[in-house]
Amino acid sequence: MKLKGQVWKFKDNINTDEIIPARYLNTFDEKELASHCLEGANKDFPKKVKKGDIIVAGRNFGCGSSREHAPICLKGAGVSCVIAETFARIFYRNAINIGLPILESAAASRDIAEGDNIEVDLEKGKIRNVATNKIYSATAFPPFMRELIKAGGLMEYVKKKIF
Repeated sequence: MKLKGQVWKFKDNINTDEIIPARYLNTFDEKELASHCLEGANKDFPKKVKKGDIIVAGRNFGCGSSREHAPICLKGAGVSCVIAETFARIFYRNAINIGLPILESAAASRDIAEGDNIEVDLEKGKIRNVATNKIYSATAFPPFMRELIKAGGLMEYVKKKIF
């Protein structure tokens, strides 16, 4: 699975309340959540993010509470992938469960700038900055996790396997 998109850059320790403020947790509707996505970290993000855009962040992305709303709103906003130096453990699992690809790469997190266009190969664990042609490594998704992502998350994957 290959993804292409323009980068939105975020700092270390973006917490789940910055991703989706608690006052909006009364719904699981992706589009409603998306209209407030990351407004705590960048007020322009929900208005300007485009389908396929990619987030590149620093350490500990998704820290804070274990709310599934955080990766749901990112996916609803059209974010195709999140790359960070590290992820909070519960955010990592929630993202995979809802079908949002996430990759850890310290070098990509450090070097890639806001507005860069990048290509991500989930199967190979490679990230390429289109402008510089620099390639970064990340841990490739194993086949099972690629199937989960392709299906749209754990629930959709299970539905396809059962029915």
